[in-house]
Parts: sequence; C-alpha cells; structure tokens
Amino acid sequence: MFSKEIIKYSLQNIKHRKARSLLTIISIFVGITAIFVFISFGLGLYDYVNEFTTGTSVDKITIQPKSTGAPGLDDSFSLSEDDLKAIERTSGVYSASGLYFDAVEVIQDDTRKYVFIVAYDPDNPIVLEFFGDLGAEKGRLLRANDKGNVVLGYNYLIKDKIFPKALDINDNIEIQGQNFKIVGFFEEVGSPQDDSQVYISSKHIDNLFPGKEGNYSWIIASADIANMDIVVERVEEAVRKSRNLEEGQEDFFVASFQDLLEQYLGAINIVVGFVILIALVSVLVSAINTANSMITSVLERVKEIGVIKSIGARNSEIFKLFLFESGFLGFAAGMLGVIVGFIITFTAGVILDNLGWGFLSPHYSWALFLGCILFATLTGAVSGAWPAWRASKIKPVDALRYE
Repeated sequence: MFSKEIIKYSLQNIKHRKARSLLTIISIFVGITAIFVFISFGLGLYDYVNEFTTGTSVDKITIQPKSTGAPGLDDSFSLSEDDLKAIERTSGVYSASGLYFDAVEVIQDDTRKYVFIVAYDPDNPIVLEFFGDLGAEKGRLLRANDKGNVVLGYNYLIKDKIFPKALDINDNIEIQGQNFKIVGFFEEVGSPQDDSQVYISSKHIDNLFPGKEGNYSWIIASADIANMDIVVERVEEAVRKSRNLEEGQEDFFVASFQDLLEQYLGAINIVVGFVILIALVSVLVSAINTANSMITSVLERVKEIGVIKSIGARNSEIFKLFLFESGFLGFAAGMLGVIVGFIITFTAGVILDNLGWGFLSPHYSWALFLGCILFATLTGAVSGAWPAWRASKIKPVDALRYE
C-alpha cells in the first residue's frame, strides 16, 4: 500500500520535525498507557474470579442473616441449629455446615492485632471448599477434637506482616485472652484480610464466646448444580418455615455462589468500564491534538506539496504520505505506551503481591499488547485522514504561489 519512497520521505519529515512529532506521540502514549494499565488489572481480576468458576465453590449456596453491620458480625442476627437442620433436609442439598465469624484480639509479646476468627466443623470443612479448596501451607488442618489448637492464615508465617516475629508450628498465640497452640497455616489466598484470619473448631466456639454455639453467622450448603436455582428457592422456603416467617418478611438471604460471582463481576465491569472510558477520553483528546498537528504540518508544507505534485505526484500519493506520517506517530505512541504500561503494571503487581494483595496482580495476553498498538496506530491514522485528504486536494499552481 505504501511505497518505499513514501515511507522514506515520511520518516524524514517526522525526523525533521522532532519536537512536534514527540509531543504528538506523548499525547497518544498517555492514553494508551492508561488503557493498558486498566485492562491488564481488569484481566487479572477476571482471571481470579474465573478460577473459582471451575473450582470446588461452584456447587455452594450461602445463607446469611440480614444485619445492620458486617455480615456475620452482628450478634442480634444469626441462624439457628433448626435452620441448619431444615437446610440439610431440603431436596437437592447434599450437605450443609454452620460457620461462626467474629473479631478477636491476637497478641504476640507486646504486639496486639485485631483480626477475624472463623470457626468451622472440621468433619465437614465445606468452608474450605467455598474459599477455593484451601489446603495447609505448613503443618495440618484442624480436627474436630482440636480444643486449644488453631490454624492461622498465611501471613502469620511472614516476619513483620502481622507480628514482628514470624510464627511457626507448635508456637503459642494468645487469642481473646486465651492461649492456643498453632498446628498449621493455610495456603496464601492473596487478600490481607483472608490471610490474617485465625481458624478454630466450631465445637469449641463457646470457649471464646460463651453462648454463641448454635447461633451461626453463615450456613454454607453443597447443592445440585444442575438445579441450582430451584434448590435456592427450596432452601429459602425451608428457612422461612423454620423461622416462622411469611414470604417477603425474610430476615436472611440465600444466594448461590454463581449469584455472588455475577454480583462481583457486575461491580468489576462497572469500575473497569468507567476507568477505560476515562482513558478513551484521553485518547480522543490525543486524536484531536494529532489532527491539529497534521493540519499545521499541511499548512507549513503547501509549497512542498506543490513542488511534489508538479513533478508528477498523484493525489493518492500525497494522501498516503500524510496518512503514513500520522499512522506512524500513532504506532510509535502505541509501542511506547505498552512498554511503559507493562513496566508500571509489573512493578505495581510485585508491590501488591508483597503487600498481600496478590489477587490484584495484572494479567497479560498477546491480544492486549497487539490491540493497544493497533488501536494507537488506527487513532493516529484516523486523526490524520482528513488533513491528508485536504493536502491531496491542493492544486500545484495555488501551492507554488502560497505565502
């Protein structure tokens, strides 16, 4: 499409106008960098969510009491043992287990921290499947008779992450004024909150919180995937009857894991879409700047265009000359944008991983790199199309006497 002469001549013109060319590249490069950053982090979030869609969580249903505070932490709203039995009897439910959540104080020497504690039934560790089939990074998982034993999140293994000193198997830790022996550490989840939680057997929750046993913060059930929507309706009806509530008066809500994922993905789509829109506005401004730069270039080179035409250049060749220049500027901006964008996201990913936010790490694909470069090239080419067309229509006679 573009002859060697046109390419060579265009590159010479770009080189001759270094300052203007550089400013044009920078204006597009900023927008492309922003798009690369936002999309790569967005892809990271989508990939993180997709890991759960094929894992052990897909057949899970959560039943939570409605509360005015954080889910599971408002003691005035809880699920009972009768609710759990009603769910277990529901057609399509394979198993169910109650969980306890609360905030606790943990102490190492003179350092105090406030974290969340999760109490679950080790004989039916459905909560571990719900959070991605968590396994032990070190030591072992809980057993039903583990009174006085505790399993900690991954971050307790790391010095200065939670406490000044890293903890290890058989160390003691003070929780809510009581001493517990550490028997294991969970694998890393990638979230500071999850990786700082402590876990005990639900059979011993009364030792820490007298009177809490049988008042569940959550109930998680494993159900028939093929009829998930129907099972959710049945569970809702069963709990409603267990609590003697009329339809529409529920003080709880039931959701499948897929429902929770869709809500999460919906929020991600809105956030990612909004920031990409902002980046696109930046690219639009860059396109206008590129068009203005090319128009100025055309006005400065009217006589040059007249000379070129007078020695036989066709309108199409003049059009290609300016179109290639604008497209090349966009291409250069795209290359620079993806390089800088990769450096920024890679560095940010390392920092986030070190801070315990590993699930926010960016993900890359060849389509992201190629797409950003092509988009920048197209932006430059489209921005320069009208100035190029205008240049091609200049008459040699008018151009040669232009002042």
